[in-house]
Amino acid sequence: MATSLDARQDMFVVEVPKLRKEAATKAIKEWDQPKSKITHLVFCTTSYFAGGTVLRVSKDLVENNKGSRVLVVCSEITAVNFRGPSKTHLDSLVGQPLFGDGAAAIIIGVDPVPETEKPLFELVSAAQTILPDSDGAIDSHLREVGLTFCDFLRRGERAHYRNRKRKQKSEVWNSRKI
Repeated sequence: MATSLDARQDMFVVEVPKLRKEAATKAIKEWDQPKSKITHLVFCTTSYFAGGTVLRVSKDLVENNKGSRVLVVCSEITAVNFRGPSKTHLDSLVGQPLFGDGAAAIIIGVDPVPETEKPLFELVSAAQTILPDSDGAIDSHLREVGLTFCDFLRRGERAHYRNRKRKQKSEVWNSRKI
């Protein structure tokens, strides 16, 4: 018999493409243009950071390739994280209700054809920023129970350690100025 993680991974491999296909089909139908007008496909999974990246890449593609249309598809499935409550992993009680399985798709282009295309939004810019001193803010490990994240206490301890180090650096800097 397959382990729990193996079973969830097997489900991921089958279900994620279905989610993507459904989202892409819906986006194309709402766009109301032939699929043949799509010139590029950009997709991602596990979109914590990737969602912004695919928008930025897609925006760059359409701005630098006249007449191009990009089908963007993002999908996420959290079944690998799903597990029962645990005293050692309280994070699962927070993450599981907040995040779920799903997919989204959109067609991105520039210079819409007025007679046939009806844009809903204008993508002005797309960027990501890594916050200073955020290293280790999310700490995860893949285990048999699924993807586990550090508990809030450990996060607090890490933040306290970083703040103490920053204060020590500041004190050293201030002592040099004297």
